[in-house]
Amino acid sequence: MPSGGTANVGNLPYELTSFVGRRHEIAEIRRLLSVSRLVTLTGVGGVGKTRLALRVAADSSRAFDDGVWSVGLGELYDPGAVVDTVLSALNLREGPGAPETQLVEYLTPRKLLLVLDNCEHLVGPVANLAETLLRSCPDVRILATSREPFGIGGEAVLRVPPLTLPEARQRSVAGGGLGHYEAMTLFTERAATAVPGFEITESNEGVVAAICRRLDGLPLAIELAAVRLRVMSVEQILHRLTDRFTLLTTGSRGAPSRQQTLLGSIDWSYDLCTWAEREMWGRLTVFAGGFELDAAEGICSGGMTREQVVDVVASLIDKSILLREETGGAARYRMLETLRDYGVERLQETGEFASLLRRHRDWYARLVLRAESDWISSRQLSWTLRLDAEQSNVVAALQFCLTGPLEANAGIRMAGAMYPYWRVRGKPREGMRWLAQLLAVRGDEPGLEQITALYVLSVLSGLHGDADASAIYVQRGSALAAQLGDRTAAALMDDAAGQHALITLDARAACKHFESSLAVFRDDGNVLYMIWSLSGLAAASDAAEDWARSEECQRAMLALTESRGEFMYRGWALWGAGMGAWRRGEYSGAKELVMQGLQLARSVDDRTGGAGCIEVLSWVAVDEGAPRRAATLMGAAEALARAGCSPSILYPRLLVHHARCEEKARGAIGDRAFEAEFGRGLGMRFEEAAGYALDESGPTAAAVGPGSTPLTRRERQVAELVAEGLTNRAIADKLVISQRTAQGHVEHILSKLGFTSRTQIAAWVIEHRQGES
Repeated sequence: MPSGGTANVGNLPYELTSFVGRRHEIAEIRRLLSVSRLVTLTGVGGVGKTRLALRVAADSSRAFDDGVWSVGLGELYDPGAVVDTVLSALNLREGPGAPETQLVEYLTPRKLLLVLDNCEHLVGPVANLAETLLRSCPDVRILATSREPFGIGGEAVLRVPPLTLPEARQRSVAGGGLGHYEAMTLFTERAATAVPGFEITESNEGVVAAICRRLDGLPLAIELAAVRLRVMSVEQILHRLTDRFTLLTTGSRGAPSRQQTLLGSIDWSYDLCTWAEREMWGRLTVFAGGFELDAAEGICSGGMTREQVVDVVASLIDKSILLREETGGAARYRMLETLRDYGVERLQETGEFASLLRRHRDWYARLVLRAESDWISSRQLSWTLRLDAEQSNVVAALQFCLTGPLEANAGIRMAGAMYPYWRVRGKPREGMRWLAQLLAVRGDEPGLEQITALYVLSVLSGLHGDADASAIYVQRGSALAAQLGDRTAAALMDDAAGQHALITLDARAACKHFESSLAVFRDDGNVLYMIWSLSGLAAASDAAEDWARSEECQRAMLALTESRGEFMYRGWALWGAGMGAWRRGEYSGAKELVMQGLQLARSVDDRTGGAGCIEVLSWVAVDEGAPRRAATLMGAAEALARAGCSPSILYPRLLVHHARCEEKARGAIGDRAFEAEFGRGLGMRFEEAAGYALDESGPTAAAVGPGSTPLTRRERQVAELVAEGLTNRAIADKLVISQRTAQGHVEHILSKLGFTSRTQIAAWVIEHRQGES
């Protein structure tokens, strides 16, 4: 594996604690990766396979030009979703066609390392995928962790052993001690974290060595034991382990010794918990992946007050049963899988398990419904991030809904409410899969939830490129709406029929359907549904060359979203308005509009809207005499389209404009230069492409000081006006933009500079002026 790549490309998590030992294993794994493209780490649970794989991946990052990417499969139980999980980890949106084909096409030209973690319960499908990738993608290597090998050709297997530890009768070497053994080092470091100042001495090293031997050198068990120094001495820890292991050996003679010792360690940790902590430990296993405090309070409190829940959760963190992590400014908690499995067994003994699963489903259904009702607001970004973090729990809740027709009703409501999220995250296949399964369990009994589900299925099928399925769902939904006699249900299916007509290039029919649905939604006052129909009508009118009506819809959509501080659909409206300005030859205005739209798209990671904005900026570049820049932008937009985020799905005529502008750019610089610049854009990731399109990199960027993030030219203008003491309204008037847009610029400036107040911006501007003079 020759060096030469770029470090820190990928998604590897940061290490939260020190990494101990494993020097021999790291060297051997790196050697195996240099001669084999598939290396599988096997071993008992708790031996440290995941941590070792991630350390090797991080150490090897410079050998892979396109990065190292971790794919966690521990919370995945659907064999059919393995490929989608890999696509998601690579930040790819679902595109039309087979997901495996999309993955292979993406990985074939790339040089990267995939870390497939916790594969033991999905060995068959993961092995099949690994074999396909190894045959088709010559520069992809795979590092996997599993309790059993894949058993395919070319696989190199390394069994991860326990940490090294001293023999039972071994004494410390004069002047050297036993600290050079990995198990001893790990215990010492974790113990010093629990009890600052702890160290191995001549008087305690024999006891610590005995503890490590009792725990067979298993990292998880050692870490659990070390934290107990907060409440007892090393001698007491050893005594407890001795008693517990005698009991477990008697009761579980058929289990492997390492499983006995790990179970003994966890069992003993459980005994050291209070009754309330044990009860909460069991209840918290209902969560998949992780959870936030409000979920624990809502689902697991039992008879506890909210304050008591906080106290018990804090105690479980102190005792290393829970891990605390910070995600997007919110504290989240998770349990190691081994501890979760143990807690599930304890919970099942109480008879609470089934009722907890239902409470878990009900709570997350309410969360998703709140997100949908609050989607057209300034909280859209925070809801998107929350649903990102809660994906494992949402999946678990939907899985519970497949257990029977009554449960499926709640699942259909929940899945229907997930539609805006699936849309912004580019996951049509996931939505289609869940809705189809839930409808199959529930049947065709008419109801608004049922019709909403058929609406979403029709739209997602169309976006996924399956026009026939889209038509079938329109027919089914329309028949049920007629049977129900509900005007909102009928309007939803009118909107779905409009979406179907749009993808089948029947623009006139699409306009008719959208006009009909829009009239009903306006009467109902349903802002989200109004925006759906306005967006469709804008695109259909554009395709029908009724540009006045298209721009009217864009303005109406912008008014609805801007006044509420929404992000995604406002970005779409600005993108459409920018196309209109470009069509009229107002290139400066078009550029301003789509750059605002691109900033919004980037803030919520909306890559379809982002691709559309980048595409329009390429047309502007052609008309402003910058064909090389245009070619780069076209390549960047094409990269997003190939990853399942094609803007032509929303605006079919975009392809016509693209062809004309591409021809003009090629004529200006020649095919060879065009292909070179296009290829440069094709290699950009979304964040890089957006930064380039917004002039945030290169000589046109406004520098903001050593090591800081550059502001765009427009943001620099706004910062200067903030320093002059202008309000958002005054800034908007001076720059001829909306007040909401001015506020958005200020928010971006605060975020980029890491500030919290306008005073800090003013001070920064003054300091920057002095630095330039």
